[in-house]
Amino acid sequence: MDRRSVIKTTGIAGVLAAGIAPAVHAQAAVRWRLASSFPKSLDTIFGAAEVFANQVKAMSGGKFEVSVHAAGELMPPFGVVDGVQQGTVEVAHTAPYYFFGKNECFALGCAIPFGLNSRQMTAWMYDGNGLKLMREFYAKYNIVNFPGGNTGAQMGGWYRKEIKSLKDMKGLKMRIGGFAGKVLERLGGVPQNIPGGEIYAALEKGTIDATEWVGPYDDQKLGFNKVAPFYYYPGWWEGGPQLDFFINDKAFNGLSAENKAIVQAAAAEAHVTMQARYDARNPAALKQLVAAGTKLRPFSQDVMAEAFKQSLGLYEELNAKNEDWKKIYADYSKFRADQNLWFRFTEATFDRFMQSQKL
Repeated sequence: MDRRSVIKTTGIAGVLAAGIAPAVHAQAAVRWRLASSFPKSLDTIFGAAEVFANQVKAMSGGKFEVSVHAAGELMPPFGVVDGVQQGTVEVAHTAPYYFFGKNECFALGCAIPFGLNSRQMTAWMYDGNGLKLMREFYAKYNIVNFPGGNTGAQMGGWYRKEIKSLKDMKGLKMRIGGFAGKVLERLGGVPQNIPGGEIYAALEKGTIDATEWVGPYDDQKLGFNKVAPFYYYPGWWEGGPQLDFFINDKAFNGLSAENKAIVQAAAAEAHVTMQARYDARNPAALKQLVAAGTKLRPFSQDVMAEAFKQSLGLYEELNAKNEDWKKIYADYSKFRADQNLWFRFTEATFDRFMQSQKL
């Protein structure tokens, strides 16, 4: 008798009584390793990888586990893309713009000077063409990417001396993340690409004159206020930097449909959680820093205007020499223009009014 016929006519009880075992397809356990670009001490940005791993384990009933490794444990902070590309690890959690030296397009997946804010970046990724375009690009590096957090707009960094005008940027040795260093060079500065865990020592020793990281909550943990008193805003080079989970394409494509859905859902959870933590924790940290003597300063108008001009000039140059950039930036810039028009009449106007009130 045909197995399917037995099941259909007698049900599972009849099958068991007849001594015919039903076919059971047990899903094999999956074990991945994740290499982070960040130290464990930064519970917000490193913590997003832990959120991801915890969600993967919970949603799979423990059958899919991801071990999370801090910067330097498996590979250097800036070695994680090579690690994923070569299959040394299955997944990395990092800021894509760290790798602009491979191709400037990595920055478009994270943040560029005077780019999208965090909400706009998420909109471009999830409902615009961002995820599609960036995945086409990352495929050249054997990577499948998922948005993995956003810090929100960042601060403009810590300085040993005041930046009163554009001339004070000349010769300034500054740790600045990724692509923004290209604009700093055009302003006369000297960019330094230093991992988060090594910044304090460089600033304390005077190897650098200034640094930026993220914002008050992280910066306070790293102790920058102890060696540089002036804290500037805004971080015009990253209005909404997105972190990513970079996954080796063979590892991802080898997953079952269920586990692929779990990865997508876990990444989305981490994406939302990271910014929620920053938005919730930054205000108190900023109050504490100012109370402890931090001197809060806005960048002067001439610094902002020249940085904006130089940024747009850089993008035009890249359009002429980098076909990948030209393709992605065309979509990105159109999306940015539409978003700024919309935010001008809604978010920005509402925010300005609320911030002028004494609540």
